[in-house]
This record gives sequence, structure tokens and C-alpha cells, in this order.
Amino acid sequence: MNPEQFEAICRAVRGIPRGEVATYGGVARLAGLPGRARLVGRVLKIAPANLKLPWHRVLGAGERIVFPRGSRARAEQARRLRAEGVVVQSGRVVKRARPDLDELLWKPPRR
Repeated sequence: MNPEQFEAICRAVRGIPRGEVATYGGVARLAGLPGRARLVGRVLKIAPANLKLPWHRVLGAGERIVFPRGSRARAEQARRLRAEGVVVQSGRVVKRARPDLDELLWKPPRR
């Protein structure tokens, strides 16, 4: 990964509004790196804490928390999401009445 990719991913993650979520793949597309979902995960893993990225707003496919059941990271991500008003059940974000960030950013408009 090069510094430009790192910064593009950080910018995309910072751009996720409070109370909203995006998938790793959605962040990769937003960063101009389609197909690089695993790179997003790597960046979030190595990013220094002082960047204060809202990492908890990034989920796996199907809007699921990817950390193992019973792990501290999984509990912390669910706690942070709930604090922002996101409904989390059984490690997944419950679908909202409004479209998720991925849908807003990447689906072509209907004609």
C-alpha cells in the first residue's frame, strides 16, 4: 500500500456520517480503490489511534461486525454504533428505513 491509498481510505472513513455505516467494499470504492476491501481492513488495523478514525462505522458485507463473537473489539464496535443510534442485533446492523451509505453512493439513479 502506498501513502496515497492510505490517505484516500482514511478520508473515506472520516466521511462516513455519525449514525451511518458503510462496508469495507463501499469504503474502498469511495476511496477510488474498487475491489480493495481487504486493504481497507488493513489500513484500519494499522492506523494510529491519534487519527481518531471512526472505524466502528465500517462493517463487513451484509452490514455485519466482522470481529469474532465474544471479542472485546466486537463488543466495542456494537457499543459505539448503538451510541450513535444504530440498531445492532446479533452482530448485524438492522436495516433502516433509509438506504445505507453504499446504496447512496454507488447505485445508479432510477429513470
